[in-house]
Amino acid sequence: MATHPRSLHALLGGGAVADVLLWRRRNASAAAVVGATAVWFVFERAGYSLPSVLANALLLLVAILFFWAKSASLLNRPLPPLPNLEVSDVVVEKAADRALVWINRVLAVGQDIAIKRDRKIFIRVILILWVVSYVGMLFNFLTLIYIGVMLSLLVPPLYEKYQDHVDEKLGVAHSVLSRHIDTIITRAGQAKQKKTE
Repeated sequence: MATHPRSLHALLGGGAVADVLLWRRRNASAAAVVGATAVWFVFERAGYSLPSVLANALLLLVAILFFWAKSASLLNRPLPPLPNLEVSDVVVEKAADRALVWINRVLAVGQDIAIKRDRKIFIRVILILWVVSYVGMLFNFLTLIYIGVMLSLLVPPLYEKYQDHVDEKLGVAHSVLSRHIDTIITRAGQAKQKKTE
């Protein structure tokens, strides 16, 4: 087996999340699969909607806290322990910084397409949006999220086990796809030249 400069565990963040995704913490990984399946079943197959489940859960939580606080004052017990329910400025700034990076990337791609007229990026964006549209027609949003969670829990350990074979096949697929895209761009450029003549 060839050595790789960075392990898959390091690429996935190297922490507890990477351990769960690579099934090094089997109980947590199995719990994630079961939990995702249960959530998908409740929302997709049982017919519940997210707002109704959230409202019922919050209703139950508020009722428990209210009765706990009332009974604590009557029985001279301590009040329910509640954390400080505030979002710090640091968390908001980090989220805004990360969102800003992604927004600027999207705007840069839009600028490359609209102003620089980069055909290669234009064709890639068209293909990606077409694939997203086609997959979106096949599944609803919740099922897509469920499929994404399942793939994120099942693909990394398989990739880690067969990394060399997968890298080889993906390299071949990438070169073939790049050749096809270059051919499309070349033909589009030739057609444009013929029209201007």
